[in-house]
Amino acid sequence: MSTVDGRVIRVALLGCGTVGGEVVRLLTEQADELAARAGARVELAGIAVRRPDKHPELPPELVTSDVTKLVTSDEVDVVVELVGGIEPVRQWLLDALKAGKSVVTANKALMAEHSAELFEAADASGVDLYFEAAVAGAIPLLRPLRESLAGDRITRVMGIVNGTTNFILSAMDSTGAGYAETLEEASRLGYAEADPTADVDGYDAASKAAILASLAFHTRVTASDVHREGIADVTASDLAAAKVLGRTVKLLAICERVTSDDGTESVSARVHPVMIPRNHQLAGVGGAYNAVYVEADAAGELMFYGQGAGGAPTASAVLGDLVAVARNRVVGGRGPRESAHAALPVRPMGQTPTRYHVSLDVADRAGVLAQVAQAFAGHGVSIAAVRQRDANDTASLVVVTHLAPDAALRSTVDDIAELDVVNQVVSVMRVEGEDQ
Repeated sequence: MSTVDGRVIRVALLGCGTVGGEVVRLLTEQADELAARAGARVELAGIAVRRPDKHPELPPELVTSDVTKLVTSDEVDVVVELVGGIEPVRQWLLDALKAGKSVVTANKALMAEHSAELFEAADASGVDLYFEAAVAGAIPLLRPLRESLAGDRITRVMGIVNGTTNFILSAMDSTGAGYAETLEEASRLGYAEADPTADVDGYDAASKAAILASLAFHTRVTASDVHREGIADVTASDLAAAKVLGRTVKLLAICERVTSDDGTESVSARVHPVMIPRNHQLAGVGGAYNAVYVEADAAGELMFYGQGAGGAPTASAVLGDLVAVARNRVVGGRGPRESAHAALPVRPMGQTPTRYHVSLDVADRAGVLAQVAQAFAGHGVSIAAVRQRDANDTASLVVVTHLAPDAALRSTVDDIAELDVVNQVVSVMRVEGEDQ
């Protein structure tokens, strides 16, 4: 019988790890409720895994290692992809879309690099492409950007989108410990992967920032467009300095619509450590939680908060997409398509307006501040606040700037490092929030 006409939506699941196992469990335990919500039974048609013999818990008649055959089968309506990575997943999903299957994916790296190609394939076949689980786990975030705020003009999206780095920075802030020992503790507790590179170097957050910027500003933004810095260089001293200023340090994904003096608009997308005021909504987000702060012209300020990773939370987002796709197939409709009509240019990091917190170890003698201030003025950078502390024959000097192009700030720091009165540039960190 026809799967839709018979009120059955048949699902091919690619990958059955932590998230996939939870998807199988929820599809089984909540079958009746899901059918009521979707308007059709949602049943597994097959589960593709690399080594079928490693999954004795799965019904053997559903398990296969032949992904291409499964995703193009006439017995499949929807493909749910939880494998991750780019290839061969990209080709599997293109095959599925071209065969008329709707796709639900949690693959942030793939969507950050190849969403345009996937959307084009979905449009050509008249099917859906959903990816809520690709960013911020269980938090309903992408659907509000794609649908709820579709009639508004979003100006900024800023958030904590990686739980591992947030756990590490939160622990450093509360304990005073250094980065290396806190990373070791995060690994011991299971918050960090055996190879934490994608998290701590910002690659994971950069992929998510690309997706957020694309949706918020109706512009194609890829991970390679996102300026990326990780947290490996954040020190206990940085956290201590932030506390003195009433701030804390977070790794943030910041996507914003920037208007030039001549009125032209562009998109800025970046990921890096940031000092933010402790009274900011994102400052209190601790542990491995995620939170995203959205600013829009009409809606104002919105906050999305919750568990950003984990098997059950991510499976919740996958099932939400699956129900939406099933509903569309039952009634013959389609969900949101790609919205890239604005096609705004992506602004290079050097041209993006930012603020710096610069900590210097300087000579303890007269005229130091004047020379440092002259270096800032020479690059057209205005100083917002200065703090000095003397100790023995050296002194520390902390400068917080007003907004200026990032390249001008970086050049200023480079020049300051060459001054005879500066022993060392101890740290440089960007600042968000109100001037102090």
